[in-house]
Amino acid sequence: MTTPAAPDIRPQNTHFSSGPCSKRPGWSLDALSDAALGRSHRAKVGKSKLKQAIDLTREVLEVPADYRIGIVPASDTGAVEMALWSLLGPRGVDMVAWESFGSGWVSDVVKELKLPDTRKIVADYGLLPDLSKLDFDRDVVFTWNGTTSGVRVPNADFIPADRKGLTICDATSAAFAQELDFAKLDVVTFSWQKVLGGEGAHGILILSPRAVERLESYEPSWPLPKIFRMTKGGKIIEGIFQGETINTPSMLCVEDYIDALLWAKKVGGLKALIARADANAQVIHDFVAKTDWIANLAAVEATQSNTSVCLKIVDKDVAALDAAAQDAFAKGMVALLEKQGVAHDIGAYRDAPSGFRIWAGATIETADLEALMPWFDWAFATQKATLSQAAA
Repeated sequence: MTTPAAPDIRPQNTHFSSGPCSKRPGWSLDALSDAALGRSHRAKVGKSKLKQAIDLTREVLEVPADYRIGIVPASDTGAVEMALWSLLGPRGVDMVAWESFGSGWVSDVVKELKLPDTRKIVADYGLLPDLSKLDFDRDVVFTWNGTTSGVRVPNADFIPADRKGLTICDATSAAFAQELDFAKLDVVTFSWQKVLGGEGAHGILILSPRAVERLESYEPSWPLPKIFRMTKGGKIIEGIFQGETINTPSMLCVEDYIDALLWAKKVGGLKALIARADANAQVIHDFVAKTDWIANLAAVEATQSNTSVCLKIVDKDVAALDAAAQDAFAKGMVALLEKQGVAHDIGAYRDAPSGFRIWAGATIETADLEALMPWFDWAFATQKATLSQAAA
């Protein structure tokens, strides 16, 4: 098998990482020129910036007026942990997982919180669990979009409106790219480093009135560290949801998030962001449909992500290799594309099956994904030629 010629067209933006994700089109450091640097985040200017970020989040993400939005430490992970440690305990809990991050939340609840009445509803990579098994008289914790598997829930129809428990949803790779039904969600978390291409280390925590009621009526039996505490004297600390953050945020990162939100408004808001992600993902799906050596890791079309698109190699010769050799083949392709300077950070997540993970969120231009797809064919053929030569 001979090595093919490289494609003529290259993506202009080669950043396809699934977090932190690509900056918005046209971004430059000039966008941060108005950042409140060298000032206290508790000063008037700092509070104003933080409140602006919260207000723009509500507007662009279309969060109901009676839901509270707070900027919290430690990215999406911090936001999820705040919810788990502060809210779980008074009811049994169903923990739902079908990829590594969801599995991490299961582990925290079972091994760290050690809640005795915990059920695990899980599925392998590429599949959704049987959501009909969930009991919404209990609390339910799940991810909306599995970032490391590319499998998402298609909608919130599986959640009853008259549920008695809380729904806690890790939506970090879904927010601003997929329709979140807030009426069915009591806690929503995400990091602005995903679909809006912000910088890492900050999380967003969104609470429904039902979640606030739980916070004010229930005190966990375990101690809570300062960065998890959202109540004082049995009442929610309203300042957290007005820009008075629990710890010191980076005002440079806050300015970057504000810039991304203003860009989101400019391009048409939530519907436009979803449409951009859908169009981007469709480029990859169309390539997969006409290419016999690759497949979507998500087995059911309705559950295929439009942000973190995960792919696996299904070529029969590669499939005949042992697991280590299959992994080396995929990593070899990733290295080829990186060396050519056409795609960065597209390898599968370390705990996921070998393959690729391409970010298709709203900050990616469709033309760049269209330019990337022929390079995948080139990298596969090149790696296959190397495999054939080694076997000869």
